[in-house]
Amino acid sequence: MKPVYKRVLLKLSGESLMGQNSFGLDPAVIGQYAQEVKSIVQSGVEVAIVIGGGNIYRGMNESETGIERAHGDYMGMLATVINGMAMQAMLEKLSVYTRLMSALKMEGVAEAYIRRRAIRHLEKGRVVIFGAGTGNPYFTTDTAGSLRAVEIGADIILKGTRVNGVYSADPEKDPHATKYDTISFRECIDRNLKIMDMTAFTLCQENNLPIIVFDMNEPGNLKRVIMGEKVGTLVK
Repeated sequence: MKPVYKRVLLKLSGESLMGQNSFGLDPAVIGQYAQEVKSIVQSGVEVAIVIGGGNIYRGMNESETGIERAHGDYMGMLATVINGMAMQAMLEKLSVYTRLMSALKMEGVAEAYIRRRAIRHLEKGRVVIFGAGTGNPYFTTDTAGSLRAVEIGADIILKGTRVNGVYSADPEKDPHATKYDTISFRECIDRNLKIMDMTAFTLCQENNLPIIVFDMNEPGNLKRVIMGEKVGTLVK
């Protein structure tokens, strides 16, 4: 059985790397995610990854912290590089070749992001981890993921979450929430379903880039998505 996608961008939240902790990194969770990624790389899929930084630093209200928004966003970008380094270490422990590329210059730990170089790494079978968001404040890592996916010509964005798809309401709060198997971009907007922030979502819509929202914590789910099984919710 062959994968239905050739090149994908996997978007993970920083909070997902915490596991049951309230802060920081859970090596067991990162190890599981790395195994999942390895399984699809072995299937011949080209994989890029964007990870948020909310497990280390989440932008807080300026009135509470005294830290202006732009400055706080740069702090968040550095947090994504730390998470990227952790994922890189786990993947390379599993003998998966990787490249960490940063939108901010930090030559000691990551390559500078250059689009053509990133594509070449993917073509050579390396997992490319994009760190430091877009390199600009006021943009989320969802937007960074959408932008990088469009730039590298990904077939789809795989948004790994802790729920198994898109629901009419928060399933953790509303027991009557119903799950969508497939939904259009327009329906998501009309129903105010917050899959991504609007900038990221609009970027995907304008470039006809589909999104699959799925439960990343269910072992084997990533491979099932790649093989075309109906897992999670397809937004197109």
